[in-house]
Amino acid sequence: TVKSVTPFGAFVEILPGKEGLLHISEIEWRRLQSVEEVLKEGDQVEVKLIDYDQKSGKLKLSRKALLPRPSKKS
Repeated sequence: TVKSVTPFGAFVEILPGKEGLLHISEIEWRRLQSVEEVLKEGDQVEVKLIDYDQKSGKLKLSRKALLPRPSKKS
């Protein structure tokens, strides 16, 4: 569940009381001008844990890792 939206991404609760950062560059394959183009507070979103910082306990999440990569146009 999206808990808050910032200019650089969204904080998503993946387990009760455990949040991670979904950076704007990890939301979609296309470049977004604003997080609000895709997400808003309270949205349910499927994410993948892509990094965990043991020192800080911070979680780095990705949504685009679960989306098919767009084919390159020739």
